[in-house]
Amino acid sequence: MLRILTLTSALALSAAAAMAEDIKVGVSPGEHAEIMEEVAKVAEPLGLTIEVVEFSDYVIPNTALADGDIQANSFQHRPYLENQIKDRGFDLVEIATTITTPMGIYSDKLKDIADLPKGARIGIPNDPTNGGRALLILQDLGLITLAEGTGLVPTPLDITENAKNLQFLELDAAQLPRSLADTEASVINTNYALAAGLNPNTDTIAMEKADSPYVNIIVVRKGDETQDWAKKLVEAYHSPEVKAFIEEKYDGSVLTSW
Repeated sequence: MLRILTLTSALALSAAAAMAEDIKVGVSPGEHAEIMEEVAKVAEPLGLTIEVVEFSDYVIPNTALADGDIQANSFQHRPYLENQIKDRGFDLVEIATTITTPMGIYSDKLKDIADLPKGARIGIPNDPTNGGRALLILQDLGLITLAEGTGLVPTPLDITENAKNLQFLELDAAQLPRSLADTEASVINTNYALAAGLNPNTDTIAMEKADSPYVNIIVVRKGDETQDWAKKLVEAYHSPEVKAFIEEKYDGSVLTSW
């Protein structure tokens, strides 16, 4: 009986090993990378090994996914994916929501957005979706007015009212923290702010509203959404362990969607 149990256990372990899967998941630096490392720990007992691959910008992760260099990515919000699919023809799909990271306005020179002087230089991301998101935040603050019908992707050309004659510097999102020496303020994505040592809770002079539509998502190639590894990836991400990690580590500057 003991021999049969030992053999059964060995066969079970062998089957589990055979079913184990390895995937690469692309992320951006900061909270997306840190959270995915935690997801990888939870996924391991599920038979899924995750290699976390960091990309320094917002363009390459979707290209790498479309080309098959990685199996999934977790760095972007839904409007950005939709814009990428429209512009680049990627055959990618969302399989789960992850976190929301309210965008913040940071300054080395000002303590309050109300102190923004006329002619101030404002740094914003140079990609259409995040640049548009930054402009929508500034409109919500009453600093500019955008033309109707621009949706979630307005550009500085869509500004119809600009009472303070703000000047916009469109820069790579990853470079915006470094731009603070040259701007009166910059609108920065939370992942790049955190990577630069900025605290969204204490270092911002204004924050995006909590009801933002920019929830982040896990994305795979179309056809892979029903793969077993994709289901395990979502299960691990949406686990109580990962939720507790996010709530403790980010203290409200990163919000879970589940």
